[in-house]
Amino acid sequence: MSRHPLPDQRSELGDSPFFPSFQKEMNRLIDQFRTGFPMPDLGGGFQAAVMPAIDVVQTDGAVEISAEVPGVKEDDIEAAIKGDVLILKGEKSSEHEESENDYRLIERSYGSFRRQIALGFTPDDDAVEAHVENGILKVRIQKPATVDMRKIDIKKS
Repeated sequence: MSRHPLPDQRSELGDSPFFPSFQKEMNRLIDQFRTGFPMPDLGGGFQAAVMPAIDVVQTDGAVEISAEVPGVKEDDIEAAIKGDVLILKGEKSSEHEESENDYRLIERSYGSFRRQIALGFTPDDDAVEAHVENGILKVRIQKPATVDMRKIDIKKS
């Protein structure tokens, strides 16, 4: 079995589209891994990402976080604060079953997530509100009065 080296930019084989397209595909896969893999469609419309999409909005007095958690039961979602970090955890599971005369099909799917969001401050115990509405987890965290933002001058070179 003979081995042929893959062409690279320094090879005598000239420029090859292999490496740029390979790198582009690897970057796409890494980005997909970071944002969460889609779960399989089980025929009943169950399709969601394991890692929920999250929006973080900072106002003068609060930080508001929205996380997409469609199909996740309220009892299967947990929000906690440890120091200056908001931790969101949850688990989603689904089962789809079909039966006919000559076959039976059962598909199960599940996934869990854990997201940590640095707040930049430690909130007071009574300053956090959370609720789920229409598949969206909304968390509102009041900033303590002592949190001040300061402007940093950027020197131009």
